[in-house]
Amino acid sequence: MAEVINMPRLSDTMEEGTLAKWFKKVGDSVNEGDILAEIETDKATMEFESFHEGELLYIGIKEGETAPVDSIIAIIGKKGENISSLINVSESKSKKEPEPVKEPVKEPEPVKVPETLNTPNLQKEETKSANDLKGSGSKVLISPLANKLAIERGVDLSQVKGTGDNGRIVKRDIENYKPATFVNTNNMIIATEESSYDLPNSTMRKSIAKRLSESKFTAPHYYLTVEFEMDNMISFREQYINTQNIKISYNDIIAKAVALSLVKNPKVNSRWHDNKIEISEHVHLGVAVAVEDGLVVPVIQFASSKDMSQINTQVKDFAERAKNKKLTPAEIEGSTFTISNLGMFGIESFTSIINQPNSAILSIGSIIEKPIVRDGEVVVGNTMKLTLACDHRAVDGATGSLFLKTLKEYIENPVSILI
Repeated sequence: MAEVINMPRLSDTMEEGTLAKWFKKVGDSVNEGDILAEIETDKATMEFESFHEGELLYIGIKEGETAPVDSIIAIIGKKGENISSLINVSESKSKKEPEPVKEPVKEPEPVKVPETLNTPNLQKEETKSANDLKGSGSKVLISPLANKLAIERGVDLSQVKGTGDNGRIVKRDIENYKPATFVNTNNMIIATEESSYDLPNSTMRKSIAKRLSESKFTAPHYYLTVEFEMDNMISFREQYINTQNIKISYNDIIAKAVALSLVKNPKVNSRWHDNKIEISEHVHLGVAVAVEDGLVVPVIQFASSKDMSQINTQVKDFAERAKNKKLTPAEIEGSTFTISNLGMFGIESFTSIINQPNSAILSIGSIIEKPIVRDGEVVVGNTMKLTLACDHRAVDGATGSLFLKTLKEYIENPVSILI
């Protein structure tokens, strides 16, 4: 008997999937365990294997198409088996409401020259000098009527070629003028008239929009911003790299400091439920990673028990595989707290939307060299701003502040991380 293959739910938040690639075609034999296709979810692209044997009799979704979870994507059965009834049932279930017809966008009407301009005085196309062209000392020869029309239409006279006597610009030159759609300036293409294009939303992009909207409008966010001195951390990192011969980043040190701070302040490492607050004693640290379609949050499990070199290795591996959409569901689920770092892009400070079901997220800015007051004297020092976004249902202001106080001790005295 033929077996229907449905779009699988490959992550806890997945509602639809995109068929990235088929490895089998209709008529191919399929063994149990064979890879049928690659499916792009809201978080990653994963291989989908067959749990059935037989011949691939039907493919219900083409490469690049998207379908909701549990909709039919293929049928496997015996060669020559009649599967029309299965296809008809599937098609009847997958019928969607017709999309509303979009009203065509009306092109703006061309600017008309007022009839009052067609007076005997203006009809006479006398030669007149326009304003000096920018960047050159030459003057433009233009008739009064053409000059007035050019002003009304916002025409750049330096781009108009005159067809009158001695290259004079006349009325017909302005009326017939069409600006170039694009101008190449210093190897940059700059549009000179209205232009746009559509970029279809990927499964990941739609999921990001939905989840962050839900977080922003269901969790009452508040923000705590602090500024830490970073001179000790800069020295600590240099000494660590030199003595351990292991290269680590500032983000690795901060990730470890955050994990230890959560151990001491577990109420921040929590999750809100309607009837309780779930506090996690373990620290599964989510690290936001930018990818082409948006971002993913792979999870460093039991981050508080890992040293900085282990965190460095794992984050690098996550970042590389995230770009190729090769992260597994287990690697992107289960976070208890999240950090997001835009310091490498020169962002001094920013706020993030909480990555639910977490109750908080830490935004990390760049290290800035500036004058600071130390022991009553103004000296040049390095600082970093961090912003903690909290869900006020689970984390009160005092609770978040105590967490940041603990984090300050670790960041400004990073040797304590090793103790």
